[in-house]
Amino acid sequence: MNEPDDFNAVRTDPDPVRRGRRATALMAVYQQRAAELARLRREAIEEAHRNQGLTYTEIATALGITKGRVTQIRSGAPSRERAFFGVGPVHVGVPLREGTDDRMRSYVDAADLATQEDVETLLGTLALNAEPFTIPPTMSTPPDGDTVVICGPKSAPIGAELMDADPKLGMVRDGGRWWIVDKATGERFGSPMGDQPPEHADIGYLSRRRDGDRVIVHVAGIHSPGSRGVVHYLAHHLADLYRTTGDESFSLAVRCQLDGLTITSSEILTGPHVW
Repeated sequence: MNEPDDFNAVRTDPDPVRRGRRATALMAVYQQRAAELARLRREAIEEAHRNQGLTYTEIATALGITKGRVTQIRSGAPSRERAFFGVGPVHVGVPLREGTDDRMRSYVDAADLATQEDVETLLGTLALNAEPFTIPPTMSTPPDGDTVVICGPKSAPIGAELMDADPKLGMVRDGGRWWIVDKATGERFGSPMGDQPPEHADIGYLSRRRDGDRVIVHVAGIHSPGSRGVVHYLAHHLADLYRTTGDESFSLAVRCQLDGLTITSSEILTGPHVW
């Protein structure tokens, strides 16, 4: 996006409704850029202190601000792991499913909707705006910009194509069950829900990839709780995960424990496998 040109285009748009709509969209972009700049400034301050040995007083002097302002920046700016999801706004998509009753109405599964809401909550803690959308059964490519795709390979082509592009992990159906597969070793991981006897647990897949100047995060559970388990893991371990992987593309699998529909705990089953 060429923001200066967009800014001038909004100012000179003769249609008031279109001008207002374009101004609203551009304001959202500017707000996200401002939050990202605040994160970058906080990270620069910490890096100067950690790697160059400067005191916070010296850093304040160099930046032309007070030491008190440096303290405010360190405590109030978004954390460095915000970059895990990109710059924002972040599109958050879940499958639009076809109904099977006589009216054949399309719908969003309640479990998928709950996972989408979990992601939106997590993004909010990182000063990232979420833009929810639905994934039609024929959708094969994600929207422009930073995106979280919550979709397995059986729900829409986008889920299968993103997973096919993962050089480390995949998902296959065999023996009436879905499995997460290590593409290098062939090791398979099945949901404990399918074991005999079944356990109150599930597994899910996560990948995070850098695609040019944007980030695509892909979440897919063997069953619906597996997707929520992945988001649960991110909500509790994102700082450590980002410290390990940085801006690299990678994938991993998560196992989660359930109490009814509630995720009680989550842990990495395999990975992170850096691409």
